Amino acid sequence: MGKLRVGLIGAGGIATDVHIPAYSQIADQVEIVAVADVVYEKAKAVADTHRIEHAYEHYEEMLAEANLDAVSVCVPNKFHKDAAIAALQAGCHVLCEKPPAMSQTEAKQMEEAASQSGKLLMYGFHYRFQAETQAARRFIDAGELGEIYSGRVQAIRRRGIPGWGVFTNKELQGGGPLIDIGVHMLDTALYLMGYPEPAVVLGQTHQQIGTKKGVGLLGNWDYQNYTVEDMAVGMITFKNGASLVLESAFAANVEKRDTMQVSLMGNKGGADIFPLKMYQEKHDTLIDITPAYLPEAHAHHQEIHAFVKDCIDGNVTDQFAKQGTNIQKIIDGLYQSAETGKAINL
Repeated sequence: MGKLRVGLIGAGGIATDVHIPAYSQIADQVEIVAVADVVYEKAKAVADTHRIEHAYEHYEEMLAEANLDAVSVCVPNKFHKDAAIAALQAGCHVLCEKPPAMSQTEAKQMEEAASQSGKLLMYGFHYRFQAETQAARRFIDAGELGEIYSGRVQAIRRRGIPGWGVFTNKELQGGGPLIDIGVHMLDTALYLMGYPEPAVVLGQTHQQIGTKKGVGLLGNWDYQNYTVEDMAVGMITFKNGASLVLESAFAANVEKRDTMQVSLMGNKGGADIFPLKMYQEKHDTLIDITPAYLPEAHAHHQEIHAFVKDCIDGNVTDQFAKQGTNIQKIIDGLYQSAETGKAINL
């Protein structure tokens, strides 16, 4: 086949800062031929800046006219499902930004649309492609950690409420730090654990800081229209007996400005992933293992390049779509548990 013909749904920062540069790095394999945005002027400006041939206001029109092979979905969470399903039904492979959707029901509909279309549906969980994650995966696959039976994930900012976009709008996002940054570390942990089936979740959310004026390290947020949680905490148990503790916050009174961490414990070893450090007992000695070198890799770009390779090679797998439904089930359960005050059986 010739170059992969790609269209963009959404012309915001994630499209211009991540997707367009990543596709442009492999211009011998990919051609970005169209961009659509509900604000046509934005789509036209992006098209002009990046020499993209076509700009549209409505992605439906783009899908009907632009003869696309693949689409990047770069719109707020509320619009993921409809855009992704429309692209799949138009015969396009889809790379949809995380989280998969607003709910498990929507993610399942996207999974079913991918299955019916025979096209690839992949989500933007780029932390999987970090060099540390890939190295840890190799050690885990070699049995160095043994059976992973427990873990902890943290995505915590001291005062990192976004001062731009729709991140604090529950109607458009579905939630706050849990569904935005917590989902990254949750996916990374599940990826390294082999994506076990969840059994029971218990969650709690807090809204203590975002509704008040304060110091913002990511710009001044709109505290008067803040409708998501500041912090979410939870525990997940899995059908294989493993467990996972989660903490995620846009704003918390902690020392570090930003913590993104996955910690895993197995019966032969443990690991912290960012940065990668492993802990074992060998030859009657407790040892720590730290890589002396890891290749530099732009995880976002690696993710998009992997998507392109799968599209070109015809490697249409349903694992990404199924994992997306699985993680959305966990997120739904944690929010439901927080609302009801009860553990949720999944």
